[in-house]
Amino acid sequence: TATRMDKFTETMLSETGLIGMIGKAERGPTAIESIKKHKAVYLMAVGGAAYLVSQAVKKSKVVGFPELGMEAIYEFEISDMPVTVAVDVNGESVHQSGPKIWAEKINVEKLK
Repeated sequence: TATRMDKFTETMLSETGLIGMIGKAERGPTAIESIKKHKAVYLMAVGGAAYLVSQAVKKSKVVGFPELGMEAIYEFEISDMPVTVAVDVNGESVHQSGPKIWAEKINVEKLK
């Protein structure tokens, strides 16, 4: 579902002051460029860990597009949410860098 939001990322970051987003999927190049441009972050929640994530949410409020139900834009107050930085303020994506790093580590191990 995160990639469905890619086309709205620039607008959300430029017009709302949003500094971070949370999702479960990889973001595309357009969204990553917007995240980098606005010095925002994209945090990734682990799929299948809904109970852990739900325990971190202390308050929630719909701030945009209420007619979309669960796809609306929410503001959350959270504490100790288990997330990973998937795209940082420099546009570095763990989905791109992670496989490269592990490929290098695997190649080093093969050489031993």
